[in-house]
Amino acid sequence: MSIRRSFVCALFAGLLAGLLPGCATRSAGLPPEPVSASDFAGWPCDALADEAERVQQRAADVAYGVDAIVGNDVIVLNGGARVFWPALFAMRPDGPDAAELARLKGRYDALDAAARPRGCLPAGGAPPGAALPVAPGERLVYEERLGTGGPAQEIGLKLQALRRGELDFAADRGPGSRPLPWRQDAAGNAIGLHPYQVLGWSRLLRRDLALGDVLSGELQGPETADRTAHVRGQVVAVGPQVVAGHGFDAATIELFGEVADGAGSARVDGVMVVDRLSGLLLRLDLRSGKPGFAVRRRLVRIDPAA
Repeated sequence: MSIRRSFVCALFAGLLAGLLPGCATRSAGLPPEPVSASDFAGWPCDALADEAERVQQRAADVAYGVDAIVGNDVIVLNGGARVFWPALFAMRPDGPDAAELARLKGRYDALDAAARPRGCLPAGGAPPGAALPVAPGERLVYEERLGTGGPAQEIGLKLQALRRGELDFAADRGPGSRPLPWRQDAAGNAIGLHPYQVLGWSRLLRRDLALGDVLSGELQGPETADRTAHVRGQVVAVGPQVVAGHGFDAATIELFGEVADGAGSARVDGVMVVDRLSGLLLRLDLRSGKPGFAVRRRLVRIDPAA
């Protein structure tokens, strides 16, 4: 089954389970293994939350451990993370891994059923009024690799100003390079990216990303003005992550789409991880047959303001 069909199965698992060709044989068609909520009747809220977190962490490890797109190094969940179960099921194959996912989902459902009547709230998410994770003058430093095993390059984004609805950066290609303007909106979409210097995205992200949200937008490739990938995505996990020694409220988004130029078209797919509060990129892993769209970019450090 193609990645695109797998993704469609994930999006419509709740409404069209078993109706789309090829979906019924995926793990999306395997029901959760029943577990009684009474097994957890005497557990305090903290214990329920801890066990739910452990179950979701294990589910993410299983799903991404067998994923042909990326590895489980992409979705790095810390305490209080939550995953979108339909996507974990529908995009992975049947077999022992799917059976384990079914057992984990049954246990999670029972924990949730035990917690809800008592008002226990799920963990994860930024607290109201949380401050932005970076301040003016600080420089986000990314390591980027193009293609398969390409040399590491440095990309720096120095936050210049916080304006209403947008963040202004000075982008550079390492110490000594000429900085260029880079603006993003509050969701993380580029609105002032210097044309075609690095891969960017527009109309893709939105504020307050939640589990299961379906997104669509464009990836704009470097160097050539006519190279654009039209992509769709789904939020498959949310929760706190520690990246480069800083805490973020992260959303993990699986992406797929197609990039076309004068030489033809090719598929593009992968994973993006962003901070839900600021839209800042934490990690990007893309695969494609088109140069410029096979990219691994990750935040490695944040330099303090001078």
